[in-house]
Amino acid sequence: MTMLFRNELHEEFGAWPLAYIPYGGADFGEVRAVAEAIGDGDDGAYHDAWVAAADRLKAEGDTALGKGHSLSARELYLRASAFYAASFHPLFGAPVDPRLLAAFRKQVDALEKGLALGRHPVRPLSIPFGVTPMPGYLIPAQGFEDQVRPLIILNNGYDATITDTYFASAVAASRRGYHSLLFDGPGQGAMLYEHGVPLRPDWEVVVNAVVDFALTLPRVDPRRIALYGWSLGGHLAPRGASGEPRIAALIADPAVWSIADGFREVIVHKFGVAPEAAADLGALDQAVLDRIDAVVRKDRGLYWKVVQRGFWVHGTDDLRAYFASTEPFTMQGRAELIQCPTLITQAENDALATGAEAFLAALRCPKTLKRFTAAEGADGHCEMQNRSLLNRRVLDWLDEQFL
Repeated sequence: MTMLFRNELHEEFGAWPLAYIPYGGADFGEVRAVAEAIGDGDDGAYHDAWVAAADRLKAEGDTALGKGHSLSARELYLRASAFYAASFHPLFGAPVDPRLLAAFRKQVDALEKGLALGRHPVRPLSIPFGVTPMPGYLIPAQGFEDQVRPLIILNNGYDATITDTYFASAVAASRRGYHSLLFDGPGQGAMLYEHGVPLRPDWEVVVNAVVDFALTLPRVDPRRIALYGWSLGGHLAPRGASGEPRIAALIADPAVWSIADGFREVIVHKFGVAPEAAADLGALDQAVLDRIDAVVRKDRGLYWKVVQRGFWVHGTDDLRAYFASTEPFTMQGRAELIQCPTLITQAENDALATGAEAFLAALRCPKTLKRFTAAEGADGHCEMQNRSLLNRRVLDWLDEQFL
């Protein structure tokens, strides 16, 4: 596939908005124009080009609103939010880059301005959770805004934001007649960027709090609440459902058994470490850790995933501590606790989806596996090149459970 962006890391993040085209998050020419503006530029140029495009969309929204064109303003603000969201991933890491915070705050502002417009304004919510409430939004079902309807709780992963989830899943769900509850949990979006709250393995505690809150919303059918996780959310959502019997349907896109196991397989097969020596990644021999660290720091993509994202999201500052922090993120002893019908997706050429069949086999609930292929244009992580196909099949399955 021909790349739009000249840098592989920029391509990984810059191509995300292409998935949002069917849902109003971008048009192809806009993304191509940003890529051309970046050219051979570095991460700073990448950030600046996306923010400049987002600022332009936001300004157009202001003008449209001033002239009474509220529908156009809504579309422009929401699109600007998606562009701000695309701007800062290469800047991940602790301490927080001030450019990331500035772009994220613009993103939230644009999202909230857009959602507040229209016949059924959406306002930001605050979900009680210890000392740091979780931000959330209830996106109503199109045409059923004031009616009691089934709810989908949309669970993010390692590095997406609420804006990404809105365009990737919530718009499609709304069109299909579902209310959607979007939120940032620990280690995600505002909880991480603004408050420094790291990811936690006992995600059932997070989901308990979100369901408690959802049940206070008057338009939610308490018997028809689905939990839907994408990317690392394909681990977090099943973990949450394993301790939350009020979840009536579960979707994992894809199903991820463990964070540590993915590293363990590489360490055993590519670094020649005996399986027993890799049983606890936090206890690896220092010489092995040093070899791994050297490889990570020479590879731009690995450095971003492990050091910039991993260390920051898990609240660690070295490889040993990071590896140790990943070990509790497992479905071992939890998968069999899931009671509700469960859908697992498996996209061709998605490394995170390779364990889908083993995950499926461990479940004791009603279960379904849906595969997505390159021939359909739906291969790769989270079917980002054909989200409309993914959404159609997922929502068809959910209709069969709820409607």
